[in-house]
Amino acid sequence: MTSLPARSPALPEIGDRATVDIQPAKVFRPSVLLVTGAYYPEISAAGVQCRTVAGALRGRVRFGVLTTAVDDTLPAVETIDHVEVFRVPIDVQRRSSKLLASMRLVARLLRVIRSYDIVHLHGFSQKNVVVTAVARAAGRRIVFTLHTAGQDEPEVVRRKGVLAYWSFKSADLVTSVSPRLTSAYVAAGLAADQLRSVPNGIDVQRFRPVDDLRRVAIRRSNGLPVDPPIVLFVGFFSRDKRPDLLFRAWRRLKDQHGVDTTLVFVGATEPSYYEIDDSLLVELRSAIARAHDTDRVLFVPPTNAVEQYFQAADVFVLPSAREANPLALLEAMACGLPCVASRLEGATDVVIDDRVNGRLVPVDDEAALASALRDILQDRTGARLMAERARQTVTSRFDIERAAEGWLAAYLEVLKG
Repeated sequence: MTSLPARSPALPEIGDRATVDIQPAKVFRPSVLLVTGAYYPEISAAGVQCRTVAGALRGRVRFGVLTTAVDDTLPAVETIDHVEVFRVPIDVQRRSSKLLASMRLVARLLRVIRSYDIVHLHGFSQKNVVVTAVARAAGRRIVFTLHTAGQDEPEVVRRKGVLAYWSFKSADLVTSVSPRLTSAYVAAGLAADQLRSVPNGIDVQRFRPVDDLRRVAIRRSNGLPVDPPIVLFVGFFSRDKRPDLLFRAWRRLKDQHGVDTTLVFVGATEPSYYEIDDSLLVELRSAIARAHDTDRVLFVPPTNAVEQYFQAADVFVLPSAREANPLALLEAMACGLPCVASRLEGATDVVIDDRVNGRLVPVDDEAALASALRDILQDRTGARLMAERARQTVTSRFDIERAAEGWLAAYLEVLKG
């Protein structure tokens, strides 16, 4: 990444040399409009990252947020944590709603665009086309962050049409959260000198380990059983996230290895959210009923207090077949939780060193996943050491302050250009 100062140079007032009054220096603050698919209180990885970075850069950058919202009861304009949030309601199941949302988004963008120096797009969706067009017409600089594997690769976007690919290539600067997305961008022949690596960051004060007494208290306050151990999944119910694979591995853990645990799924299961396959929940509930496991498998809706579930659990599992720089994995590791993840090149394998700070298993390998869970749950000393190293990995490489400095450097660079 290009090395830039964390703050722009102070710009002193030029006053009358004959006077004794010394005017305070003025510090330039970039103004940035973040464009996301969801924002607090709704949940998406990009939205969570935006809110956390905005908090870390408070006083140094003036942020606003333009976002879509599936909950039409949320206010159209709201200030959250000193950040003005502009919402456009959308029903992702209806094409007419998507068209109306695009029109409303453009109307809102035209009203606010001149209040910002930079438009920062998070991930690719069709709204990028109209946002890019308006930002370019208004002479605003554009930063684009690659967030999601399977959606933000150049070849995936190219298949969506000429205008989609034009908007994808139009950013003044591109940031990537993972080596996997970086490699795909460079392999497509796009300008590597416009690309910067800025991994996701975690608030390590919010996501932190707790002692055993606190863990028990958290379990009780959230209606979780005190015993047996808890195996945790956090994420959308999509096919790529593989919650069904985890259930099958969890069943094998009990049937073949004799390890009794509670399985907790935290995340959205309703099709009102993007990517969610509601048939997964139907299939999974049917399998749970057939196995007579209804008292051992719990479903928790999306929550903005997700740190409590990491702190309550004994092991976290990321069984995904597709990830970039998974926020849930970093959050779990920051909480000092031993983790098992699918080995994904340029994604999980750059975060976890197998058997050192976590476990990696082949994608879709049910038996390997069950065995890794058994090892962690039966070797408590080894699991504790693994969890301590996991926490160290996040505090040293993925602290939110590092991500915030990367975003600020990108803003200063595009404004300087």
